[in-house]
Amino acid sequence: MNPAAFLRHIASNQLALFGGTVVTGLAVVALVGPMLSPFDFDAQDLPDRLSPPSRVHWFGTDELGRDIFARVVYGTRISMLVGFSAVLVSSLIGLFVGSLAGYYGRWFDEILMRLVDVLLAFPGILLAIALVAFWGPGLDKLIFALVAVGWVGYARLVRGQILKVKELDFVKAARSLGASDVHIITRHLIPNIIQPILVQASIGMAGAILAEASLSFLGLGVPPPLSSWGAMLNDGRSHLFDAPYLVLFPGLATMLAVMAFSFLGDGLREILNPRLRSLSLKSAG
Repeated sequence: MNPAAFLRHIASNQLALFGGTVVTGLAVVALVGPMLSPFDFDAQDLPDRLSPPSRVHWFGTDELGRDIFARVVYGTRISMLVGFSAVLVSSLIGLFVGSLAGYYGRWFDEILMRLVDVLLAFPGILLAIALVAFWGPGLDKLIFALVAVGWVGYARLVRGQILKVKELDFVKAARSLGASDVHIITRHLIPNIIQPILVQASIGMAGAILAEASLSFLGLGVPPPLSSWGAMLNDGRSHLFDAPYLVLFPGLATMLAVMAFSFLGDGLREILNPRLRSLSLKSAG
């Protein structure tokens, strides 16, 4: 699908358009975040603690007098960094493992898929909590924990797609012409299975952002003084009734980011799948 047609399909899908617009906005905020607020995210002003939203502090201040808007903006950078890094590394590992398992099959496939089954038997968030608790808090350790539980889904998806595509005629033709396994996998198989991986990655971003917020809420995410939406929710829960804005704005940011990536993933699934796209056009007509 050419870029112009892709953009037209995005524009015609309201949920995908909303998701793509919000995701673009989050990316811009993550890149230029410090320029959007006159306050530093960790600057304390104790005399101005628990100040309600005003013209000076748009989202108010927390119990240490820190500007909530600045902290929400900086938290966007943390969430996008963790989500993008975890999804990128997870998808690359899953692509490598799934491609090998699906292409070679037999005992190699059995060993790799049994490992995947063992990891899938554990709830992902509980395994991530156990890993972070063992390694200790830290941004890099948080990303490693999310990668450790996230690559298995991509591996199983890629394996299933490879098993289907490798039996098509153009792959058999390349093999009969003497093409190497590496050439067949990288030039013929992976380009033809990349669409479902992109959809999975978009939805995976929502899961990674939510997992990061959950771990930070439990005190297992990024360490202070770094700002995280989950940590802000944890800090503000004791002021839920006297200063609800402490949890309102980071909660809305988390909800908006998760919804945006989920809507974008659903829209991409419909746009990149010709069968679903035709059904959508028929229903619209």
